Amino acid sequence: MKTKTLHQSVVFETDPHEVYEVLMDSKKHAAFTGAKATIGREVGDSFSVWDEWATGSNVELVPNKKIVQRWRGADWPTGHYSVVRFELKKVDRGTRLDFTQTGIPEALYEEIAQGWKEWYWGKLQAYFAKR
Repeated sequence: MKTKTLHQSVVFETDPHEVYEVLMDSKKHAAFTGAKATIGREVGDSFSVWDEWATGSNVELVPNKKIVQRWRGADWPTGHYSVVRFELKKVDRGTRLDFTQTGIPEALYEEIAQGWKEWYWGKLQAYFAKR
């Protein structure tokens, strides 16, 4: 199966700790997405977000700086995982999140690329704007 890599960057008007927490805390994740989330906080722990549509496990966690996870969508080929990397950096306007996802099935690339913008970055910006 052919795969592709996605790179996206977005700035949030809040500090890196808040961005890290909203991605890693089950209740905060559910609050910004409006969907059930169960997220383990340790390396090796599993996660399930978006009412169990996306699942995987934590590979590397550096609080307030980096999250690396094995990640897959429910409609992906059986057993296929990508790797997502969220890197957080303090900038003048808040926090820049540099996102990389490797191993995306080529046929799903456009849908996944748009999905991160619509279902994560847009919703996160709205979440932080309300606070």
